[in-house]
This record gives sequence, C-alpha cells and structure tokens, in this order.
Amino acid sequence: MCAIEVTPVIATDRLVLRGVVRGDAEAIYRLASDINVAGQLSTMPHPYTPDDAEAFVDRSFARDWASEPGFVLEHRNFGLVGMLGFKKDAQGRPEVGYWLGRPYWNRGYATEALRGALKWAARDWRRKAVFAGHFADNKASAQVLIKAGFLYTGSVERRFSKARGTEVPTRLMVWLA
Repeated sequence: MCAIEVTPVIATDRLVLRGVVRGDAEAIYRLASDINVAGQLSTMPHPYTPDDAEAFVDRSFARDWASEPGFVLEHRNFGLVGMLGFKKDAQGRPEVGYWLGRPYWNRGYATEALRGALKWAARDWRRKAVFAGHFADNKASAQVLIKAGFLYTGSVERRFSKARGTEVPTRLMVWLA
C-alpha cells in the first residue's frame, strides 16, 4: 500500500498558496536576502544565504501540517512572491506570520494571501482564533492585518529580530472566525 501525503492548496484571485517544493529554495533566497524583508521578521537572519534557504526547505518537509501549516505564496504570473505560515505562540495558540519579497510590496498580495489563509484556517483547519504580531515600526504589516480583520489586543511585547540583532516592540493582534 502506498500513502501519499497531500498538503493543502489555497487559491485566491491572483495567488496560489501551496506547500514548499525543492525548487523553491533559489527564489526564497533571492527574495529573503533583502534586509528590508528580513528586518521585519523575528527568525530570519541577515545576511540570508543560499544555505539558509535550503535549510528552510528541509525544515518545511519535516513540518507538522496538522499544527503548523506553511505555504509558499505563488503569483499566477510572477512565481514565488513570499511565504505565509502558522506556528504555535508561547501560549500554544495559532499565530500567523508572512513576508513578501520587496518587488511585490504594495500590491495587495499579502492581504489577499492572508484572507485566503484565514478562510482556510476557519473552514478546513477549524481554528476559531488566530493571533499575529507586527513590529511597531512596520506600518505596512499593520495595515495588512487590519484589512484581513485582525484587532489589536492592547498588548505590546518585545520580540527579538535575528536580522536586526535586537528586541523590537511588537503589537499583538487577534482574528476571530
């Protein structure tokens, strides 16, 4: 008997959210090696190397999709434009994070991807609440979260940014299905 594990695929108007494949490493490296991308994330180092991208792809294959699904954001015309994933926060609740390569900023792709992922999270993953945080100096990410329906919790915590090498005030938000 043969078992094939299938990861979810989410389609939006312009994007397909899908699992990572080996061939994604080069595009991930190309887009993630920008300090303006890495500097807005907690766990991405800078400089970001081809080896970092390969290691990320390897970790993606070991991902437990039942608890921490992760998606490539693939534009129907431009290919890979970013990533979106869910992980457990410090309290064990689902938290979403995402990033786009700089050439794809300010086009609505992050909001579109996040809305699609949240619809999937409520319908198929059966989550009633999803948490998120954005660095206080990242107004664009704040707008993406607000447009996708997130609300501020009133909490601000300091989170370490690997790329910046320091803790950054992070505004916490919640989305309710």
